Amino acid sequence: QVQLVESGGGLVQAGGSLRLSCAASGSIWSINTMGWYRQAPGKQRELVARISRDGSTNYADSGKGRFTISRDAAKNTVYLQMNSLKPEDTAVYYCNVQRLGNAYWGQGTQVTVSS
Repeated sequence: QVQLVESGGGLVQAGGSLRLSCAASGSIWSINTMGWYRQAPGKQRELVARISRDGSTNYADSGKGRFTISRDAAKNTVYLQMNSLKPEDTAVYYCNVQRLGNAYWGQGTQVTVSS
């Protein structure tokens, strides 16, 4: 099992920045991809960004140029730096880890962007 603890959400004005963190513990060997998803009220959960063990990244179009995902292998932590935030970025953000064919999710952290 993999346990994920997220932090860094909150309330920010449009144009502001937040950095989300997600620390993994437990059976952390063989973790492949770490990433962030988000779910706004009434919408499906969607990919925000993910990073593979080799450092390759994927971003949803909505975050390209504004969001940066990074990974600290020594700390088993993934970060999401979010700049130039928009009200439409308001959602619950979930950390996700892929390991040996299984997906693990964090409890979610609320990000609210006011206009």
